Amino acid sequence: MTDTDIPQGSGRNETREEQLDRNWMELLQELRVLQTGVQILAGFLLTLPFQARFETLDDFQTGLYLVDVALAALTTAFILLPVSVHRRLFRQRLKATLVTSADNITKIALSGVAALSVGTAALVFDVVAGRAAGITAGLVLLAVLVLLLAYIPVHLHRQAKRQPG
Repeated sequence: MTDTDIPQGSGRNETREEQLDRNWMELLQELRVLQTGVQILAGFLLTLPFQARFETLDDFQTGLYLVDVALAALTTAFILLPVSVHRRLFRQRLKATLVTSADNITKIALSGVAALSVGTAALVFDVVAGRAAGITAGLVLLAVLVLLLAYIPVHLHRQAKRQPG
């Protein structure tokens, strides 16, 4: 193994190919977690039209419901996309392209899960407690998710870059 085989600053004794394989497996694991969350929310949404109370939804609630269903379908597609890309790039020695694209796609899927969570919470609160509660719940959850999914990772990254070693 030469020095050029070891990624600089990785802290691991692995070749670039080993690193890409590990990164790919980590991304797949993250996608499995995302998939479970989307499946639960989508399953919940798909049962709603079969409930008697569904017919009492106003136009706003029906529109929000349809947006949520579309978000669930699109997010599912983004979660499946890295597997499709893998199938297309399989055995073409394009693992770096695969890992980089899957990383970007996973970030989009994560945003889709966040948007779906906000929309679903807003819909449920709107139906159960009224429009003001629905909008408030949606906005509060949006703020919390931006904090958790965007700000904290960026903050931790900045903090880690400042630490020696």
